[in-house]
Amino acid sequence: MRRWSTPAIVRQPVVHPDRSVFAWAIRAEHVPNLDPDAPAPDPARLDRAIETEYALLDLAALAGDRPLLVRCTPRILSGAQRLTTDGVEVVLELPGTMASDPEVSTHVSRLGAVGTRMVLGDYTGSPEQDALLVDIHIVKVSATADVEDLAALVQRAHDAGATVIAEHADSRADIDKAVAAGVDLLQGPMFERGGDVLTREFSAGELQVLELMALLSDEPVDQAAVIGLVAADPMLTVRVLHLVNSSAFGLPREIDSVRQAVVLVGQHHLAALAVAALVSSRPSTVSELWAILTRALACWDLAGSDAGYTVGLLSAVAEQRHLALESLVSRTGVSQEVADALFFHAGPLGDALAAIVAHEANDMMGVLAAGRDPHDVSAALLAAVPEALTIASSLAVDPSS
Repeated sequence: MRRWSTPAIVRQPVVHPDRSVFAWAIRAEHVPNLDPDAPAPDPARLDRAIETEYALLDLAALAGDRPLLVRCTPRILSGAQRLTTDGVEVVLELPGTMASDPEVSTHVSRLGAVGTRMVLGDYTGSPEQDALLVDIHIVKVSATADVEDLAALVQRAHDAGATVIAEHADSRADIDKAVAAGVDLLQGPMFERGGDVLTREFSAGELQVLELMALLSDEPVDQAAVIGLVAADPMLTVRVLHLVNSSAFGLPREIDSVRQAVVLVGQHHLAALAVAALVSSRPSTVSELWAILTRALACWDLAGSDAGYTVGLLSAVAEQRHLALESLVSRTGVSQEVADALFFHAGPLGDALAAIVAHEANDMMGVLAAGRDPHDVSAALLAAVPEALTIASSLAVDPSS
């Protein structure tokens, strides 16, 4: 039995009820050893492994322009282990189980005195946790809790002046329950699981970009057909020219030829541009685009093929827009291999998608069930974040303004 000793970094959004991003949260997740005869891991050794993983992260790249909630270890809390926080507002998250440590209140007070914002995770209303609330800015409760217990915890936290995040907000039922209980923010996957699927006709503009995605999903791509489609649509032409002349490409001269622009932009950027049109891109949707493109790039990395990028892209669009996969598959005309990966998580492409979706939901056992190493999936997602942000920022600008 393989032993999983290296922690996997999980990054999730903390969002307002309208799904706009307030912050990003990261934590290191250890995968339980599946061997029942394996010795129990040493907690101090696990914490050192977490600190090693944190030291490798570019926290600013993971945060963008939002605060970053980082679940800390005892050594980070005490100051014995420092995080490199240049260019990012780090909010330290204290695991709820650490509240019983007699030294914790001293550390929390010290950090509060120097302006460090603190989160109390796993809040259950214990006396030790309540004693810390005077220095705590945010508490986390579980969205899966009983509705009456959840409402009581939210009220206690609010009475102490704390903002409340409901984590494990993975389903529409739990999200609705948490919002009804009065939570301020939600933490979970960027795209809701199991939401209502919209059945509607696509607009003429949406059909145009879906046709572009269909052309880009072919192997090999018919470059002449792509150029012809872009050139025939004034809005696509403007978007492609705006993208290729943006700072993301840093070209020494302005490009005004559609043919040259399409060649320079490339397949992945064109597909991202089509997605941006589908989600009505604007500056306020950078986070949504960022999440979509992160999944697509990570799928591409794990699958080792451009078809993986298509699978990641279409799955995220369907979830973000609450669209039936059948509609997207039909309109884009993707291969049977891609369709099977989307519908059934079948084949290598489906394994990659299943692993990434599970990782986004902090489900490490789901990652293992997909036949993937959680650390490898984490590395693919984290590596995709900076490039996805660059593309999303370039696309989420109105080229007509």
